[in-house]
Amino acid sequence: MRLSCLPSCLGFDNKLVAVDAIPVVSDQAEPLIPREARKVLHGLAAAWADVEDCRALEVVQLKGAMTNEVYQIRWSSSVGDNARKVLVRVYGEGVDVFFNREDEIRTFECMSKHGQGPRLLGRFPNGRVEEFIHARTLSAVDLRDPEISALVASKLREFHDLDMPGVKTVALWDRLRNWLKTARSMCPSEEAKEFCLDTMEDEITILETQLSGEDQIIGFCHNDLQYGNIMMDEETRLVTIIDYEYASFNPVAYDIANHFCEMAADYHTETPHILDFHKYPDFEERKRFVQNYLSSLGEKPDNLEIDKLVENIEKYALTSHLVWGLWGIISEHVNEIDFDYMEYARQRFQQYWSRKNLALSQTG
Repeated sequence: MRLSCLPSCLGFDNKLVAVDAIPVVSDQAEPLIPREARKVLHGLAAAWADVEDCRALEVVQLKGAMTNEVYQIRWSSSVGDNARKVLVRVYGEGVDVFFNREDEIRTFECMSKHGQGPRLLGRFPNGRVEEFIHARTLSAVDLRDPEISALVASKLREFHDLDMPGVKTVALWDRLRNWLKTARSMCPSEEAKEFCLDTMEDEITILETQLSGEDQIIGFCHNDLQYGNIMMDEETRLVTIIDYEYASFNPVAYDIANHFCEMAADYHTETPHILDFHKYPDFEERKRFVQNYLSSLGEKPDNLEIDKLVENIEKYALTSHLVWGLWGIISEHVNEIDFDYMEYARQRFQQYWSRKNLALSQTG
């Protein structure tokens, strides 16, 4: 279905998830793992006394990644039934148009120092080796579980309050304009017309004007909090947020809005690009998440504070649709992962146009 530039003409998102592959052993791993990565892996395993053969590794690809290729690496251990495991991340082609890799590595290392994520074990030219977290990745269904959702809300508040280096200014609007410029440079004229790219600058300005105010709460935001980037230890119920490629300082309402939008996605279906916005959380579910978020540090937010943040989140959901709509367009031109990026982009822009007037008309 083609988009019209007139809203009235319209009807109506790195995702690491569960293991879904057969282990590939030893030399058979060569086509999957870059040579430079194998050197790092051999060096790591050689330092572990319980690994008898550092080259006897098993490789399992983790499905669901939309930006990188991600693998679990395993060595048998001579100590009981234990096994040594690490995670290898091979960066996708063309992703440097979305973020600065060195900035992302610095964030990764800083998060590790804060005890918030896996340790960095090694680097190679187009990827890195990370500590393997012994926890399960959440599923789409998990996000709707009230208990798990409360844990995620509490963890996200902790994430937002981290003392991270860098300029603590909003990155959202520059990101949108930069991605719009990139999308325009890549799209043929028909694509640009279909997605109304020539008028998108005006939409960004409208949103920035209406949403930028003194009452904004700015924090260090993940900016891609979909279920594949959240892990939980089943025994301790500890939640870990992973993958910081898009992380930056932003309004916390935007980060929560993006999380809500991701509830429409299930990247483990036969059509992972298809979104179902009937699954977007209703008012009571959104309010409950916000209440858990605001009260997680022992505070007692009043109803006015809760309602105001819920309202701002609905407005920032519009920016999430634009961000990931542009991401989809660009990804179609730079990424070879088997995912219908263009149809994904269409759905995000459709949702933007269908929700815009209602969301922006809400006032506290």
